Amino acid sequence: MLSGNHTRKKVNEYLAATRAKNTQLAYQYDIAHFLKSGGKIPATPRCVASYLAVHANTLSLATLNRRVVAINHAHKDKGLKSPTRSALVTDTLRGIRRINGCKQRQVMPLLKADLMKITKRLSGLIGIRDKALLLIGFAGAFRRSELVALQVEDVRFVTEGVLIHVRRSKTDQNGVGRKVAIPFIKGRHCPVRALKTWLEKSGIKTGALFRRMNRFDQVTDYGLCAASVALIVKQRACEAGLNPEQYSGHSLRAGLVTSAAQAGVSSWKIRQQTAHKSDLMLQRYIRDSQLFVNNAVSQIW
Repeated sequence: MLSGNHTRKKVNEYLAATRAKNTQLAYQYDIAHFLKSGGKIPATPRCVASYLAVHANTLSLATLNRRVVAINHAHKDKGLKSPTRSALVTDTLRGIRRINGCKQRQVMPLLKADLMKITKRLSGLIGIRDKALLLIGFAGAFRRSELVALQVEDVRFVTEGVLIHVRRSKTDQNGVGRKVAIPFIKGRHCPVRALKTWLEKSGIKTGALFRRMNRFDQVTDYGLCAASVALIVKQRACEAGLNPEQYSGHSLRAGLVTSAAQAGVSSWKIRQQTAHKSDLMLQRYIRDSQLFVNNAVSQIW
């Protein structure tokens, strides 16, 4: 018979396993902010509604929605009744949406031309790593969490290029996994050759694919974190003369979608690479990339 403490510990472990690590960290941050702002667990509907109202003009609607989800989970995990289902909370969110709007913040996609500009100037072992990271991140349309989770064991070089096994993702919480194919590309910006070079020069044989470097430009045993991808994108963009504030780790994924759409690639082939479930999910990328294609003004001027 399991002891009470042991049973609770195992239950908590299984509860934690239902959410991705990044999601857990985000929820922890959200609850910490809620408590720091005067909230408490258990919370009343009025307490949550007041929190939303106070931060309505400083936090995005997406962030507020996530905070509500985090508060809901914090109550459920403790076996408490959640205040987030109340009409007071849902109506407050609805009112914020109507007054402030719900436009998502979109980062600039890192397009193929700019990616070529960035990667051609990289040097040294850390430059070799960053070149492989950026090109693979772009070509695979990977989320930053997917990139940093990759292991050497997930990579298989084949005649046509490389097959990369994504074990788990934002939309695959159960870990079914999927394969991403990246073919050889002519020229010095081939993602497959860049990855091969990184593995050869770094000497990495197993474990984390993309790793931290120490101040002596030596490879460590520790993999990069998701935030590091954003910092690398910003730093390398800045070095290439681009505005770093416009880019983030998501710019790689958005860049592949936008560049492919501009090149006339069909939406279903793009989704094959990105694993988007529907064309609707792609539209925010494709719509902006085609604003000047057969533009009405150019047709009549």
